[in-house]
Amino acid sequence: MDTRSHLAQADLAPLLATYVHLSGDRPLLETYRPYITGPWAFHEATPEMLKEALYDRLATLLDDLHAGRRHAARPDRATLHEIMNTCVGQPVPDEYLPLILHDIGVDETAPLDVSWRTPPERARLDRFKVLIIGAGESGLCAAIKLRQIGIGFVMVERNDHVGGTWYENDYPGCAVDTPNHFYQYSFEPNHDWSRYFSPAREIRAYLDRCADKYGIRPLIRFRTEVLALHWEDSSSVWSVRLRRSDGVIETLRVQAVISAVGHISIPSVPSLPGLDEYEGPRFHTSRWDHSVALNSKRVGMIGTGASGMQVGPSIIDEVASLSIFQRSAQWAIRNPLYFSEVKPGKKWALKNVPFYANWYRFQLFWASADGLHPKLRVDPGWTHHPLSLNAEHDAIRQSLVDHLTEQLEGDAELIRKAMPAYPPYGKRMLRDNHWYRMLKNPKTALVTESIERVTREGVRTADGVEHPLDVIVFATGFQASRLTWPMEITGRGSVTLRERWGEDDPRAYLGMTVPGFPNLFLMFGPNTNLAHGGSAIFHSECQTRYILLALRELIESGSDSLECRPDVHDEYNRRVDDAHAQMVWTHPRVSSWYRNSSGRVFSLSPWRLLDYWDMTRHFDPAQYRIERTSA
Repeated sequence: MDTRSHLAQADLAPLLATYVHLSGDRPLLETYRPYITGPWAFHEATPEMLKEALYDRLATLLDDLHAGRRHAARPDRATLHEIMNTCVGQPVPDEYLPLILHDIGVDETAPLDVSWRTPPERARLDRFKVLIIGAGESGLCAAIKLRQIGIGFVMVERNDHVGGTWYENDYPGCAVDTPNHFYQYSFEPNHDWSRYFSPAREIRAYLDRCADKYGIRPLIRFRTEVLALHWEDSSSVWSVRLRRSDGVIETLRVQAVISAVGHISIPSVPSLPGLDEYEGPRFHTSRWDHSVALNSKRVGMIGTGASGMQVGPSIIDEVASLSIFQRSAQWAIRNPLYFSEVKPGKKWALKNVPFYANWYRFQLFWASADGLHPKLRVDPGWTHHPLSLNAEHDAIRQSLVDHLTEQLEGDAELIRKAMPAYPPYGKRMLRDNHWYRMLKNPKTALVTESIERVTREGVRTADGVEHPLDVIVFATGFQASRLTWPMEITGRGSVTLRERWGEDDPRAYLGMTVPGFPNLFLMFGPNTNLAHGGSAIFHSECQTRYILLALRELIESGSDSLECRPDVHDEYNRRVDDAHAQMVWTHPRVSSWYRNSSGRVFSLSPWRLLDYWDMTRHFDPAQYRIERTSA
């Protein structure tokens, strides 16, 4: 295909943004603005004649730029702001401009990579070692950036492969629910995703390539588990107890630790009466037993969260029957792109058209995260519906109800069972993976009676009904509140992290640092999980940058320990709680694993992605106790 033919397969809004960015033809935005009503591709309905005109304009411009007949424009802030508004079909606050400038790579106040201000002595760097725990997406991100700046590290991974949750979760239908072109490292874009929401195997392959390209894989100690970390005040090092794959215990001493284990890694299996009596195979979705054939089997699935909603439709055609045991119904939104393949022209544009990938990334940023955030905030005067927070949120709720009702074809009993009793986005919004269509399948039984006990041959519910099952699948989530468990982490004064946090109340400044635990950094820590949307990888990059800034401060200053001040930590967590009090996740109808036994939201970030990016782009030494204890 020629240039113009490729462009005709790419999304129009980011093409328009790219053309105006490169040409400086700001008035052209006004021509197309009425036809772009939102940030997704399906929100655009431009007349064919105008589409063709844009393809012609951009193809000619690209040819002229390549031949040197023209030079790319340098749009001013006002033009960039208008491009932003038009690209997503909505007003975007001016405060997002620094993020756009950073993403494009022209913001000199916040360079893309952390570099030394005063290069340290070689001997100092040689003595300084960091332990990275976990080789998932966040651990790999930290390792890549540490290696680039020249800070040595040891990386341990309990599995025999990189990937973290994407390696452990290989159940049928496993896929990303964040658009792939945003769920990737900004410094390593993949322009060859097969779908807009790719299956897990593609995510694993992407992380594999990153580990190899940046030389990280040879530096990882696989099948090695961290048992305990102990801070030594006298020497300002972490003493680390490891268990190798052969069972041998060894001790490692490092100056800093980055825990990248996340909080969705330890499966949660309910303690059901009689479970040990069951004679058939049983397993958790994150520990899928591929030796068990499901064809013509009576399968029982306990749980209807994210993994269950992906598993059910993926196995319904092969099983004899599927009994789904539901404690609470979940909202599921339809996205027309969920099963769509990325066209060759779109891939070409991402690879070859300057700034197209940047504007498309911003479009997804807005569509899947920050554009939604204000709609999840409580309007104190709103009284229209008990399961909505404001007018825009109520419109979302009504569209979800309409979709559910239409998909279930007016089946009143099934609609009653499948209709959630909490406000949309009170739990992470799930994608409709043909879930409702599966519920209508004659082989499916949606069971809402509570489980009384597991028997030798299946499950008995509270209404006395016996459900004979050949296989039981637990889609019951993870032990999220026990962050860093089962590692034992002991800080200053022999206080353990578990003692500080209790059983279910983890807290950290920016989700990363805890007073009394020097030189310890948590990735995907407390209050950094995203439920309104967005990309965990975006957060990982924010955290990696902040950690590198902290380590740079520690190394360049010749200091030995760095820990967050208690007052800074406590004030930040007060702000987190105050922000959550205004958001959907603390609504009285919401009961979720995001909240601990006292009702506090410990897992989720209450912030927009912009807020967290802004909080983590600079490091303020005044917020930390920085000491030198060695001679």
